[in-house]
Amino acid sequence: MAIRTVTLPDGTAVPALGQGTWRMGEERARREAEVAALRLGLDLGMTLIDTAEMYGEGGAEEVVGAAIDGRRKEAFVVSKAYPHNAGRADLKAACARSLSRLGLERLDLYLLHWRGSVPLAETVAGFRDLQEAGKIARWGVSNFDRDDMEELWALDGGAGCATDQVLYNATERGPEYDLLPALQRRGVPLMAYSPIGQGDLPTRDLTDIAAKHGASPYRVALAFVLSREGVVAIPKAANEAHLRDNRAAADLALDADDRAALDRAFPPPRSRRPLSMI
Repeated sequence: MAIRTVTLPDGTAVPALGQGTWRMGEERARREAEVAALRLGLDLGMTLIDTAEMYGEGGAEEVVGAAIDGRRKEAFVVSKAYPHNAGRADLKAACARSLSRLGLERLDLYLLHWRGSVPLAETVAGFRDLQEAGKIARWGVSNFDRDDMEELWALDGGAGCATDQVLYNATERGPEYDLLPALQRRGVPLMAYSPIGQGDLPTRDLTDIAAKHGASPYRVALAFVLSREGVVAIPKAANEAHLRDNRAAADLALDADDRAALDRAFPPPRSRRPLSMI
């Protein structure tokens, strides 16, 4: 079964399940295994790969570049710029470095990693410069809460934002209260990083649902995120078993009883919560 797709504002369809690369590219000894993992992910249909100049200080981008070598047409590549590189000239230089490490002429999607001191209007102008130069196809943001997005959308060119990448999983459901609905109304996908946590997921609360479906608790947690309209999940996996379990989550259909049990274990927000980030 093919992975369900999510549509970006410009009409481009991307898989709802992609691959993250946080903590990749930090150790040379692991590079071969990391490249192999990303290539297997491509084989399994997880063709959206997310990285950032921050990850391994460029090392993760080099891993991605090696993984997509000879397979560029299969991959939808996302990278992110540091906030201190968000100025118009600095963004151009940062993008050039990322493209070089990735071995690409153009990024499919380029994000501001989080807000810093550079005015958003200048960053948007920098993104538009890069689009006009053919260096990026689309731009977006990361770790922006509802107020940040409203400020962005009000700017000249701000409506061009293609996604907002935030921390979202079964234990971090704050975005459901107002951020996710606001994005859905505008047709802007939410990209969920750490969709199964960082090894700290309370799996005991998922064991009954997992047993019912013959699945792992982590597969259930990822299926929960994937069941949300307009959400793309980008879990990181560095071994075959983990990758295949992630891929299986895209085919796991949660029923009403499952969703009710998840809501009891991990209650949805009843009021606005500050956006969490790691």
